[in-house]
Amino acid sequence: MTTDSTRTTSERIPVGSTDTRQKRLERIRETAFNIRSNALIQAEVQGQGYIGQALDIADVLAVLYADQLELRPDDPAWEGRDRCLLSIGHYALALYAALVEAKVLPAEELDTYATDDSRLPMSAMASYTPGVEISGGSLGHGLTIANGIAMALKRKDNPAFVYNILSDGELNEGSTWEAAAVAGHHELDNLIAIVDFNDQQADGKSSGVLEMDPVDQKFEAFGWVARRVDGHDLPALLTSLEELRAEEASKPRCLVVETRLGKGVEFLENREKLHFMRVAPDEWATAHQQLKESYEA
Repeated sequence: MTTDSTRTTSERIPVGSTDTRQKRLERIRETAFNIRSNALIQAEVQGQGYIGQALDIADVLAVLYADQLELRPDDPAWEGRDRCLLSIGHYALALYAALVEAKVLPAEELDTYATDDSRLPMSAMASYTPGVEISGGSLGHGLTIANGIAMALKRKDNPAFVYNILSDGELNEGSTWEAAAVAGHHELDNLIAIVDFNDQQADGKSSGVLEMDPVDQKFEAFGWVARRVDGHDLPALLTSLEELRAEEASKPRCLVVETRLGKGVEFLENREKLHFMRVAPDEWATAHQQLKESYEA
């Protein structure tokens, strides 16, 4: 990652910077807290939503948007940018909050989430929101789209990377594995897939609906370099994403992140129904308090 100031936001700490790794990790941790906090603020507008998923993916998005991605916040369509594709469009609460942290969206716009004429629909759509690369509401297509973008960037000798965040539930889709085979065949070494392995989908436990583990080994069988990490261990996440980006093999890369739905808000972590949550009006203050306590612990 370059230290060219035109390619980073004013608050992000470039990988090549003289700032200590600890300072970078502190910035990432603060960003993760802000993403979770702003996800709750948006969800409160509707009183419900895909809250658990937003809380579980916050650490991954913080590492990407606070440290790893090459972006120009005043020019979201800049040709030299890294592309971060949210294949799981219903995780939009977290993506919008991350785009606020990256200065692509204004914070005050979060109050319009999922309301009429808002640029922030419940499921992220590229046609509505600056900084959103694809419309990911129909699951199983994100990796295919990422392949196309990665191929096009290579043909244009563009050094940008493509990151595709997908879910363990999406691994049930045959199109995902077709895309994995294509990426391996074409040696798309500018592609990094991040699989959110929270073991939960609409119909229950992912492992109960259709067991896909060991996911990392399956990607390796398709010609990928694959790693697995605790999705809430910030130092491990940062190291893994740095090393995958620097990997010398001419192969696509995959990071399987093990996460917990509702992470940071204890009573949400323990809800029986986790896919789409309804939160009572008197519970929001508790949610924010528990999130603050987990951050300060």
